Amino acid sequence: MQSRARYHRTAFLVLFRTAWSVVCVAVLVVSGFAWATVSTISTGVERSYAIPDDAPRSASGRNILIMGLTTRLDLHGEPLPDDVLRRMQAGESDRGGYNANTLILLHIPVSGPAVAMSVPRDNLVPLSSGGEGKIKEAYGRAKITEEDRLHAAGSHDKRELEHAGREAGRRAQVQTVSAFLGQPIDHLVELSLIGFFHIAEGLGGVDVCLRNATKDPLSGADFPAGPQHLDAGQALSFVRQRHGLPNGDLDRTRRQQAFLSAVARRLKGADLGVVQAMIDMAKQDVVLDARFDLVEFARSIPAEVRFETLPVEGGANVGGQDVNRVDPAKVQAKVTELATAPPPPPPNDGVPCID
Repeated sequence: MQSRARYHRTAFLVLFRTAWSVVCVAVLVVSGFAWATVSTISTGVERSYAIPDDAPRSASGRNILIMGLTTRLDLHGEPLPDDVLRRMQAGESDRGGYNANTLILLHIPVSGPAVAMSVPRDNLVPLSSGGEGKIKEAYGRAKITEEDRLHAAGSHDKRELEHAGREAGRRAQVQTVSAFLGQPIDHLVELSLIGFFHIAEGLGGVDVCLRNATKDPLSGADFPAGPQHLDAGQALSFVRQRHGLPNGDLDRTRRQQAFLSAVARRLKGADLGVVQAMIDMAKQDVVLDARFDLVEFARSIPAEVRFETLPVEGGANVGGQDVNRVDPAKVQAKVTELATAPPPPPPNDGVPCID
């Protein structure tokens, strides 16, 4: 059942785990829409210069780091409207911080299927800024440090500080993940919680299946067992839930993979009007690196992808925090194995059930 949730032959599924604009590109490709429409996606999307032009590049294809942030703020650091926060069921705008709770390395080889490797957010790793911490914290720590530095130097414009802080966060997250996985990062895609919400809202909800009924007041999750249709707020609760699941955060990773599968199924029959609406949403929520050419990507996108979760050694408590102990050498070996492994057999149709 899990292999069915990890493997999908539709081309547009390759990129999004949280990268809506890239999904829109691929939908256009598989739907046969004009390249002129594809090219409009690149116009108006926020761009980042966190990956310098002289950064190391993958020799075996392309590595794309997809980051999903916990922040309840928009791209400029402004609070979301109260009605949106209420429908998201994710608490007030000052919650969440800037942790990268979703981290996926999407490896697209020169030929053959792609693999999307989820990095558990609580892995204890060396951070690019120094010392150890949870891998998800690299972004937020660097953002605060940069904003404090600029503020001390006399900068007080809120939007300028937010932009500079986020760029520092992106650089730190890319460097930390790259060093941990032993892989260069060619491109980055960033999305926050409002992006997840907008995706589900724009599609009119998504279809999922649960093995067991579950309820978690912290995320707002309250779902019966079996197949069901989730609206946008419920879908966000679905991907956020970790309490009450057998494997905690690791099951949340599989929830996020199931959400992507549901998005892919909903998009498969989407018409141009729906896709254009999704493109407009992407321009509010998504950040791409400056070198990411979406049109070129769409022309070369592979037709197959599989989802995997990278291994952890076990849990520990460090400084009062629960963390995942990991062996970087074993993780890097697994990344190499997954990047070169043959694809599993194609799944059966239908919605696979998960925890």
